[in-house]
Amino acid sequence: MNISQAAKMTGVSAKMIRHYEGIGLIRKSVRTASGYRTYNDTDLQVLRMIKRARGLGFSLEQIRDLVSLWQDPVRVSADVKALAQSHVEDLNRRIAELTEMRDILARLAQTCSGDNKPDCPIIDILVLGQQLV
Repeated sequence: MNISQAAKMTGVSAKMIRHYEGIGLIRKSVRTASGYRTYNDTDLQVLRMIKRARGLGFSLEQIRDLVSLWQDPVRVSADVKALAQSHVEDLNRRIAELTEMRDILARLAQTCSGDNKPDCPIIDILVLGQQLV
């Protein structure tokens, strides 16, 4: 099938398919005599896998590793699990950082009167580099 059909069947845009091919995340597509890219069922499986993995927040490098593991018939599931657990740890760290940012901003927003006057502790902290609350 051609790239537009592959895009429709996988939910991955044609632009992203070309990008993934360009960075070597998917194999170079077979070309027709007229130069059109063609994709087979295995290509579609890889594209679906990439889309799902991106949806779970895996990085492109992690996805590269996952695709490689999927394509390896002698892979060990411990490698897949370790990659997933590492990603969970990273997500937990990022959640903690985002939670801290949210809490700081919520406290700052409470200190700002939000009226027609120009004074605002949020701006003062951002501009003057004062310690965040």
